[in-house]
Amino acid sequence: MANARSTTRKTSRRAGKATMATAALAALATVGVAGAQHNSSSSQQVASASKISVGAAATIAPKDAPKQQVALAADVHKQAAPAQDAAQPVVPPMAPAPAPAPAPAPAPEAPQYADNLDGWIRHSLDILGAHGIPASYDGIYRNIIRESSGDTQAINLYDINAMNGIPSKGLLQVIDPTFNAYHVDGTSWNIWDPVANITAACNYAAARYGSMDNVYSAY
Repeated sequence: MANARSTTRKTSRRAGKATMATAALAALATVGVAGAQHNSSSSQQVASASKISVGAAATIAPKDAPKQQVALAADVHKQAAPAQDAAQPVVPPMAPAPAPAPAPAPAPEAPQYADNLDGWIRHSLDILGAHGIPASYDGIYRNIIRESSGDTQAINLYDINAMNGIPSKGLLQVIDPTFNAYHVDGTSWNIWDPVANITAACNYAAARYGSMDNVYSAY
């Protein structure tokens, strides 16, 4: 009886140990399965992440990405160029240089007159014309020949004027008071000067007779 109980206890202990071993194995198996599932899940997540990264990379950098980047850079440059141009100050065009003023016309050369009776008459006629005093070459020449024969130093010491102390002088035999009263600007104040003598005499004749052309005798 005692041996039978002892045997029963031993058997129970063995069974308990076997059960515990089985439970431990089961637990290990469960842990192993869970670990395997965890590792599998992690691998799947890594694989998924890799796929996402590859997909994103494929989206961001397709085969023609370099061409698109070049085109994009060109567009940016085109858009930036107007902005740069607008930022630069606008320089107004330079006005053309004024044309140089034309050189003043040279003054007309003064006429040259011969130092003889013809030259004196012509010179006097130009002065008379500038002052609006009528006279002609023929009228002046005719009266000079009659009064002095063309001698610039002719003087009358015998007529009434000489008796009164104011003898007639020069080409047209002019007395001093008449010369001074009818002197014409632009001529000499010397009564013996041929041009001054002719011009003063013609001015007097124009005032007294209308013109030297109307004088045919002593005046």
